[in-house]
Amino acid sequence: MKRREVISIFVENQANVLTRVASLFGRRGFNIDSLTVSTTNDPKISRITVVFNGNEQSLAQILTQTRKLEVVKDIFLLEKDNSLFRELLLVKVACDKTNRSLIKEIVDIYRGRIISLSKTCMIIELTGATEKLDGFLNMLSCYEIVEVCRTGVTGISRDAGITDVSSID
Repeated sequence: MKRREVISIFVENQANVLTRVASLFGRRGFNIDSLTVSTTNDPKISRITVVFNGNEQSLAQILTQTRKLEVVKDIFLLEKDNSLFRELLLVKVACDKTNRSLIKEIVDIYRGRIISLSKTCMIIELTGATEKLDGFLNMLSCYEIVEVCRTGVTGISRDAGITDVSSID
């Protein structure tokens, strides 16, 4: 049975590392649903967060294969019950004086922020779990959504030692 998996990969911060990791997924037939890359507290190490759908066997395969790459310093599964996941959404919605306050009510309920406003549109920023962002977009679907931009999922384990990059050699 396939389920959503989130893995965190610590890699050397150098050119073409992302290409090497992403192409490994593609060569193995895995579709990446979300991919984020960020620096860590160590400038020599970057974190890649990958979301994909797989079963136990495919998860074990991708962990093993990714771990073999020279540039990979550490890799681990971010367990749903023991990790926090967030995503950023920017959405541009067409509006006018008749519906602006209705859209603002939805934004307030979801604890979003209007970061740009003109006579014809507004740009809204919302951060949260993927399900929250999906629900927000569903609520906005009766309005004219002009443009959507999402960052993809990033995550962090609640465990104290699992992401200590200072211990990675």
